[in-house]
This record gives sequence, C-alpha cells and structure tokens, in this order.
Amino acid sequence: MPIIRGERTAFGAPGIDPRWTAGNKDAIGTAYDDASLVWFTIWRGIVTEVYYPTIDRPQIRDLQLMISDGKTFVHEEKRHLISTIEPLAKHTLGYRIRNSDPEGRYSIVKEIITDPHLCCLLQRIWIEGDPNVLDALKFYVLCAPHLDVGGAHNSAYVMHSPEHDLLMAERNGTWLALGADVPFRKLSVGYVGASDGWRDLTDNFAMDWEFDKAENGNIALFGELALESRHEFTLGLSFGSSGQHAMSTLFQSLAIPFSEHREKYIEQWQRPCEHILPIDHASNDDGRLYRHSYSVLLAHEDKTYPGAMIASLSIPWGEVKDDKDTGGYHLVWTRDLVQSATGLLAAGDTATPLRALIYLATSQFESGGFPQNFWVDGTPYWKGVQLDEVAFPILLAGHLDRAGGLKAFDPYPMILRAAGFLVREGPVTGQERWEELCGYSPSTLAATIAALITAARFARERGDDTISQYLLDYADFLESHIDKWTVTTRGTLVPEIPRHFIRLCPSVLGDNCPAEDQNEGVLHLPNIDPSKQSKFKANEIVDAGFLELVRYGIRDANDPLIVDSLRVIDHTIKREILTTNGELAQCWYRYNNDGFGQREDGSAYDDWGVGRLWPILTGERGHYELAHGASAADHIRTLESLTTETGLLPEQVWDAPDLPEKHLFQGKPTGAATPLMWAHAEYIKLLRSVHDGKVFDFVPEVEERYLLKKEHRPIEIWKPTRQIRSVKAQIPLRFQAEQSFTLQWRVDDGEQSTLDSTSVDLGIHYADLPVSLKTGMILTFSFLSATAAQWIGPTFTILTQ
Repeated sequence: MPIIRGERTAFGAPGIDPRWTAGNKDAIGTAYDDASLVWFTIWRGIVTEVYYPTIDRPQIRDLQLMISDGKTFVHEEKRHLISTIEPLAKHTLGYRIRNSDPEGRYSIVKEIITDPHLCCLLQRIWIEGDPNVLDALKFYVLCAPHLDVGGAHNSAYVMHSPEHDLLMAERNGTWLALGADVPFRKLSVGYVGASDGWRDLTDNFAMDWEFDKAENGNIALFGELALESRHEFTLGLSFGSSGQHAMSTLFQSLAIPFSEHREKYIEQWQRPCEHILPIDHASNDDGRLYRHSYSVLLAHEDKTYPGAMIASLSIPWGEVKDDKDTGGYHLVWTRDLVQSATGLLAAGDTATPLRALIYLATSQFESGGFPQNFWVDGTPYWKGVQLDEVAFPILLAGHLDRAGGLKAFDPYPMILRAAGFLVREGPVTGQERWEELCGYSPSTLAATIAALITAARFARERGDDTISQYLLDYADFLESHIDKWTVTTRGTLVPEIPRHFIRLCPSVLGDNCPAEDQNEGVLHLPNIDPSKQSKFKANEIVDAGFLELVRYGIRDANDPLIVDSLRVIDHTIKREILTTNGELAQCWYRYNNDGFGQREDGSAYDDWGVGRLWPILTGERGHYELAHGASAADHIRTLESLTTETGLLPEQVWDAPDLPEKHLFQGKPTGAATPLMWAHAEYIKLLRSVHDGKVFDFVPEVEERYLLKKEHRPIEIWKPTRQIRSVKAQIPLRFQAEQSFTLQWRVDDGEQSTLDSTSVDLGIHYADLPVSLKTGMILTFSFLSATAAQWIGPTFTILTQ
C-alpha cells in the first residue's frame, strides 16, 4: 500500500484559482482497446488534458518537462522549445514529438501512447545533444492535476513504495500516480502560485523544496529525474479508484518494455481501419485526412458507454475557464453525435453508428425530446430545447435502415416519440443549430421536415397508416410555410436582392400568438462586445443554414431563391484567405455580426469576441455545389489545407493578419475547439458524396415528395401554442391539441356546428375543418375539453385572406 513519505506540508494553500488550458489541440489519442480507459491531448509539444475513466472526465491540466543548467536558464517545453509532431504510423493515434532548444543545445524526443490494455499514459522520452552539454542539464517533470473535472480541492502527495518514491494525487476518490522507469532524485508537491515546483525552479534555477503533501487546493506535482548518463526513460501517468489501484497500474505498465506496448498500440489501430471504403480518390491528399478523420471519430466514442460520442476532446479557450465551466466540448451533443455517426457510416462503418443510435434511444426523454447536451451517463448539462437535435436521431435511423445496418434493433419506438415531440413542440425551436436564438430556423425546419418524412416511412412500413399520413401532413405544413417564416421580401444586404433566406425569424417560447414577421422581427445577438451594437432587424442577419433544404432534398439546388440567397451569403459572410501552405481558401462565417470567437487582439473569447471562419461551412458549401452539378474539389482542397500538421480540423480558423506572439496564423486554428468531430464527419461525407455523385445525407423519400412527384399539399394548423389570426383562402385548416376536444365553430353568421377530435398515437388530437374558407370569411370557434367536460379558453376568430 502507498505510504506518504513524510509530514512536510507545502505552504500557500489553496493556491491560485485554477484554469484549464488551450482548446486548440495539436493531437489526440487513446488505445483502440476498450480496456484502456484513458484519452490524451497534445498542445505545443506536451500532454494537456488526459481523460479517465470516461471520455468526458478530464483529470489533469498538463504534463511537461522543465530543463535547467542550474545556473543560467530554465526552459518549459510548451513555452521555450520548438516543437514538431508526426504520427507513429498510418491510422494510429500515437505520436512522435521533437521539442528542440532554439539554440540547438539539446532536443527532447517523445513517443506518446497509452498502455494498450491498462489505464496508463506512456511517454518514451530520450534526450539528444552533445553529451557534455547533456551531462550539465537537469530534467524535471511538472504535472497539474485537475482530478474529477476540477482544479480546486485536489490533494497531492509524495509516496514511498517498494519500487521507488513517486508522485500521487487524489480528489473525490479518483487517484493519479506519476512515475518513471528511472528513479527521481528529488520530489515535491505544492500549491500553484505559491509553493509549486515551477515557482521553485524559476526562482534560482534549482529545486530547493521537497514537500510531502499539499491537500485541498490547486496543486502541482514536481520531480527531478535521476537520469545520470542514461538520457532515455519511460514516463507513466496512471489512474485508479484508489491509491493502490493507481500505483499498481503504473508499475504494471512500466514493467512491460515500451516497444511492446507501442507495437500492440499500432496493431490495434490498424484493425478497424482495414476495411473502410476506398474513397481516397476523391481527396487531394491521397486519403491522408480521410483515414485520419476516421480514426479520430472512432477515438471520440466512450468505452464504458458504447455509442456515446462527444463533440471534441477539448475545452475551447480553456485558459480562461475555471471549475464553474465543467463541460467544455467533452460532452454528448445529439447533433454532433449524429454527424459523427453518419460520417463513419459514409466510410462504410455500420457498427459504430448502430451503437450510437441505440445509445441515443436509451437517452431519450419520455416526452420524446433529447437533452441539449449531456454527460456520457445521460445526465443533462445545458437545458435548451433544439428541435433539430430531436430530428437527427430519426435521420440516423433512416440512414442505417437504407444501409442495412439496423440489424435486430428496432428504432420505431424512439422514432414515434421523437416525431410526436416535433409535432407537439414545433414549429418554433427554443434554439437553432448555433444554440443561441429562439424562432423559425431554415436549418431546423429542414432537419424536422426530413425527419418527419423518414418517420412516416417507418410508420407506413409497419402498417400505421394513420400515423404516417399525419406526419406527412405536418411535414407539408412546415414545408408550405418555409418562405413565410424564413424568407425576407425586404432585404437590404444586397439591394438588388430583396428576397432571400434569413438566419432566423425570431419568436419567444410561450408566446401563443407569434408575430411570424420575417421582415420586421428583431434579433438580440449574444456574444457581442458590450460596447457595440447587438440588436439587429432579423432580415439583416443571414447564415447558410437554408442549404440544409437542399441537402435533404426539400428544395432544388437550382431554385432561384436558393441561388439568390447564396449571392447574399457570399456578399456578406464569405471570406477568401491565404493559408500557411499557400492555398487560397474560400471560407464562411456562421453569420454576420457573430461574436463567438477570438477577440480582435487575439485574446481568448470570454463572454464576447469576434466570430471567425468555420471550416465545416466550407464542407457544407461543397455539398451544395455537388447538388448544383458543379465540382466540390476546391472545397475538399480547402478543408485539407485548414488542418493541423497532424490532420485535425478545427472549429474555427484565424482570419486576420498573423499574430505570431499569440500563435495565431491565417487559416490555422484559433483557441476554439480543435479537433471538431462535426467538421471531420462533414469532410468524410463530402468525399463519399463525390464518390457517389450525390449528396450522402440526401433522403430519397423527401426528394420523391417535394421534388419529383410533388405530392405535398399546403395546410394550415391552429394549435394552442400557435393561435393564428388569419388563413389563406382554400387552404385546409386543422386544429391540433394534446388532449381530446370538441370543436364548436361557425363561419360568419352561419349555423353553429360541432366536430369531435380524432386521436393519433403521437400524443396528439386533431380535427379538420370540413369546409373550405373563401376570402373575407370569418371563422369563430371554441373548444370543449372531452376529458374535463369544460370549455378551454376563450372564443377565437380567424380571418380568411
């Protein structure tokens, strides 16, 4: 059992307020085997967040070496050395890093993997340089634990063991052990900003403190390695549910030669990548990014909760995030998970997407909805309602069904619940796909319509014709209102194009009589510099979300409205940049006046900033161009040029002049998330689309209804949450509620009639007005609750226009 070495307690408790580290990773990795419950990230040549035992639980801030000659200098790897990185082998998420002294005196070479079967991070490290120089240098290990997803209330200890002394830390029952296959000459623990090893060493180039414990604070582990003349060693960082567990894991892992671990680690990653579809020819880099994207997507699935795929092993702008912001992007977003799953499906993998679908089905609320985002155990994090996130699992089920990938799993109960939610809660979404605003969103409407048509097919195939027809009718209702809700007729961004799609027609959840005014509505944009304007007319803010209408087959790519709207988009939010490899890249912002991104001076986004370019939007435009009959080759080339040197696609790239002192270069990642799984999935799907000659996400039954047979019909729906005041003449009128009712109605001063509602097994009751209304007619109506035998609300009127 581990024993604390002594009683010397570090001073300066609890240390400074903890922070995480940068979100733009240079690499991520994990063993492919499910027994190794450790994931790692790399930034500027060092290990940053390490996750254990699930992919949503970061346990350290960073781990690096410090170097000193004891007299004239101290170097930190991440701050002072020049770093290069390369993969250990094709497909493999293990890396070789070279961190070099700018003056050429020495280099640190590291190979980083995890133990293929145990919960231990391994780094094989050797030091190169003139032996006379190396003998004068001392090498130290510095680690900042942030156990159990937090930097506060950690406890650190120097532990004595039969092998040799080592460093350990604990919080809330999660333990960490740090050691090597060479002994430490000195060891210490301390509070960050007061008694930590970094402060000790930088003070006088020597390690003077040797504290044994630092409890309940923001702590750091520090040790001087006894390298003597060896200059090669393996460093291990292990985890466990007890001190003994973590220590035993560490020594077991170090007992096996690193070369054996490395061989098994690489072999593990070769297996799943042997049978992916050969669509490399659609790329411009011989499939390099394609094959790496596939491995990266696989790595973002949890191993304890199969099918749980997070958005990114990253905490965007982590350097300004404290323990209050525990989520980062290492959470499950239904939207991102489905994008990742369909990306893998596009590469020929059906097993992982099926796990993802089953995971989502078991995470669904009884209402049919899904959390905005959640921990891998299903616990919700944010509480927003986003209709597209309810639609996406239905679309994934449809994709898997067409690919023959559902096996014995029946998604129909999940589909019915989700479809019922979409019909009951829409058409207003609490948040659109950028998770910010409430209203009528073209991209959300597109996903919802495609999902309802898909759900209707499932219902029809199971003989539930009533449900199928109702879903088709509701999809038609949405489709027939797209222009009314989301197309301005008085646009000003491009004077000669007054009619175009807008980002969002604003509304408010709970407003039962929404204005639905796409010309005069006002958007209050978040994330804006407090000194700048944040309120805009809705028809002055645009994004390219309407392209989802083309992606799913709701609108033709050559539709004049789509074409005109793209002219507005390109005039307003398109930007051409020159990437660091000399490529001219066409990129797009999310929307004009976006504030979610690195600030103008290059500092981190912190409640406000400046929106930057999103590579994923280049992929979306490539899909449109393909549907339009043009080539997507330039868009594929652009995506490949926007990656890191290890093939990671970022959430955002820098679009302003280079700021070398902030490590910001045009066309390279900002401090937002790198990698972003949505972007990697979009890239794979674009390759597959080019390979197939059609958009991979295209839904055949949607195309058949809206573009080929044109079977859809306009319909108007009145519901308690959308109490319309007018209806177009001759348009069928339906009344919808969540409980049974009797409709009492009359037209103008005519005779009063009643109509009982019909139930449909979606938690919905409805009644269709049996007459056609002509222009100028006034419909007066009220409701009698069939369950409570009482009138519901007041008497309503609708004017026919």
